[in-house]
Amino acid sequence: MTDSLPYSMKDVKYDNAKFRHRSLYKVINQTLLTHKRNWLSCSTGKFLALVMLFGLAYLFLTHTSSGPEVSGGLVKNAMRNEKEKINSDGVSGLKRFWRKPPRLPPRLSPDEKGGKNSFGHEAENPSSRLKWVSRQQKVKDSFIHAWSGYKKYAMGYDELMPLSHHGVDGLGGLGATVVDALDTAIIMGADEIVSEAGSWIETQLLDRIKHKGQVNLFETTIRVLGGLLSAYHLSGGDGGMKLTRNGPKPAVYLDTARDLADRLISAFTASPTSVPYSDVILRDSSAHPAPGGLSSTSEVSTLQLEFNYLSMVSGDPKYSLEAMKVLEHLKTLPKVEGLVPIYISPHSGQFSGENIRLGSRGDSYYEYLLKVWLHQGGSQNTNMTYLYDMYSEAMKGVHNRLVRKSVPNGLVFVGELPYGSNGAFSPKMDHLTVKIHPGEIYLCDLCVKRFEIHEACSGYGMFPAWYTCTWCNKRQDKRESNERQFTHI
Repeated sequence: MTDSLPYSMKDVKYDNAKFRHRSLYKVINQTLLTHKRNWLSCSTGKFLALVMLFGLAYLFLTHTSSGPEVSGGLVKNAMRNEKEKINSDGVSGLKRFWRKPPRLPPRLSPDEKGGKNSFGHEAENPSSRLKWVSRQQKVKDSFIHAWSGYKKYAMGYDELMPLSHHGVDGLGGLGATVVDALDTAIIMGADEIVSEAGSWIETQLLDRIKHKGQVNLFETTIRVLGGLLSAYHLSGGDGGMKLTRNGPKPAVYLDTARDLADRLISAFTASPTSVPYSDVILRDSSAHPAPGGLSSTSEVSTLQLEFNYLSMVSGDPKYSLEAMKVLEHLKTLPKVEGLVPIYISPHSGQFSGENIRLGSRGDSYYEYLLKVWLHQGGSQNTNMTYLYDMYSEAMKGVHNRLVRKSVPNGLVFVGELPYGSNGAFSPKMDHLTVKIHPGEIYLCDLCVKRFEIHEACSGYGMFPAWYTCTWCNKRQDKRESNERQFTHI
């Protein structure tokens, strides 16, 4: 197997829980060392197993050969030389048995960091600027390469299966990759891709919206509705940025977005509470809950940016009114220092279960509290102050409840509370936790300049946790997707 191939030899369909792999060593390590983190309650079997392991280790370290003594001078010299070689290398039996803890990456000195604006100073340097331009081009080339493969084997499908070279519709069949990639192509100046994607949207997407069946409200909103609205703004719609002259007129994107949103809004209006259903049947504009009846907390609270912007550019307030009811309702529910369970019932309007985490099904709830507040005017809009207050309380809750340090390396990580505030702490750190939240905290610091949030998480929280995630990824097999990390505490 070459380095360029993934470690999975078959395509894996998107199911919101990506393919994961843990070696036997990791499974045993996690089971023995981190399960419940409560050695006082370990079973008799575990205790005997530990005694046996320590006994074997003792025998290994102290056992010497009991065979007859050899008197040959040559053999004695050889043994003496071997002993001297071992001593000179500094390797004893104990050191051979106990593995050194991995060395941490070097920390930068204040001079090396160059202050807060070191990135800006580097970019101003002509040679550094050329380096960054070269890197930009490589990223653009990678994007064009990925699009060419998708166009060749799966144009119009939601996703490309890269190993089997065919397309699948795992997200409802609305050509999610086409729409999702369009705004990136516009920003990169990939004009040919903009023309191809825009033409497909103009000629194909509206018909699909009218005839397709079930879609997920959240996935369709962030990928398709959000993609259409981004393309509308970036192509100059409603006084937008006008970054491209390729593709259809901006009105095509807006009209398609409105038709889609008029069908998606049934998830809000059909629900007996302010919490929307998770699934929508596009062709008849009906909605129903997911199997089991619950919705993800992150999914119902990660719709507001798109629906608010659509109301702004269309002049129709109904989209924003329905979406904002969700956050207004969540404001009234009980929380654990601002932290919320990852499931909520659209039938009762209450949280379901006690599982608290910043990973999947919980992540973007916190992200959108901040972003919706900023998008709606921030501190200038006193009606939205509750969003900032909810975010601030939640970040302090993260610091108090979820942030720990590993043993023996002292790496900061953000764990989970799978059984709520009164249950055991789980040292599992989801990649979504540390690849999204540090950025939103930095965004808050830049836009708000209220440092109590930033300081609560930068000294002992999100930014050190991002460092931990980066360090773990460097130690991981290059072909392996490190979506979750388990830490010793």
